[in-house]
Amino acid sequence: METKKLVEFVRDIYTTREFIPLHSPTFSGNESKYVQSTLDSTFVSSVGQFVDDFESKIEAYTSTAKAVATVNGTAALHTALYMAGIKAGDYVVTQALTFVATCNALYHLGAEPIFVDVSKVSMSLCPVALDNYLSENAYRNESGCFHKTDHRRISAVVPMHTFGHPAELDELVAVCAKWNMVLVEDAAESLGSYYKGRHTGTIGELGVLSFNGNKIITTGGGGMVLCRDAVVGTKAKHVTTTAKVPHPYEFFHDEPGFNYRLPNLNAALGCAQMEALPDFVKLKRQLAERYKRFFAGTDLSFFVEPEYAQSNYWLNAVICPDVTFRDKILKETNNAGVMTRPIWKLMHRLPMFKNSLRDDLKTSEFIESRLINLPSTPII
Repeated sequence: METKKLVEFVRDIYTTREFIPLHSPTFSGNESKYVQSTLDSTFVSSVGQFVDDFESKIEAYTSTAKAVATVNGTAALHTALYMAGIKAGDYVVTQALTFVATCNALYHLGAEPIFVDVSKVSMSLCPVALDNYLSENAYRNESGCFHKTDHRRISAVVPMHTFGHPAELDELVAVCAKWNMVLVEDAAESLGSYYKGRHTGTIGELGVLSFNGNKIITTGGGGMVLCRDAVVGTKAKHVTTTAKVPHPYEFFHDEPGFNYRLPNLNAALGCAQMEALPDFVKLKRQLAERYKRFFAGTDLSFFVEPEYAQSNYWLNAVICPDVTFRDKILKETNNAGVMTRPIWKLMHRLPMFKNSLRDDLKTSEFIESRLINLPSTPII
């Protein structure tokens, strides 16, 4: 395929000759009204009605028992892993094909990642590769799962729903049950995505969402912990509010806590964005269908949602024949003012995780060298 044809196709979609970003926020509803209401109330910090309303809207949309708003997605994941009982010195299995925040949250808890390969179906953690790695390198007893080499606990599995495409969750749940580990979903990119009719982030013990400026909806910065158990959710809310015990005027904190609550100002933006979310998902899926038709019969393969899932298509992606082809398209599209990007560097290629345990990561390396993300802002 000639890059020029791709550039013109994207420009026709967005009907502009100006620079086209990868993903921009869309504000077309009550955002200004709700934010101004927050300013008028003076409740702009972590106490305010919009925070409670935003959590309630996420609970209703995802059908989760309890949602807890945090300042960003990394804080949400840190909290979720903390609530799941991850301790310093633990291993946690995740994918090398992820955004660095997944591993940063583990680092903040003193845990270490084990990188296992992803599935070609979902680009998320492969349950077969997971079970194979554990069968070769781990043992289990009534106390949990442990690595054979140093007998350290492997306490959890953290799949990330890459670009909004749900992982093979039933199979991952089964492997976790077999090996006595907790499943925590990094659903940061997948608000509006469903696995067999259930929203991502609600199938593991806990899940997390992100509302960064480039996500399908945004609060500027923000995250959410999705808790399957309401009691766990109540505890998570307490912990993220510096573990302060309610009192009319005294300050008493009954355990170490995090100052992670989402400000009311940000939540006001989120409440307005939630009103538009169904339309955003619909429009993004329509955009993905246009890309799918465009790339049919070309030497680029458009990545489609797994058969078991309904994806939000947060970022559209194509797989190139090889790395040379990929680099050529990246250079030419960006030079032409159409933003494209490669996928993240695999986590074990970063200096802080270079010595982490891992399997062969063949599929991860294949995708890393060939994938390109395309402009994915929904067209209003």
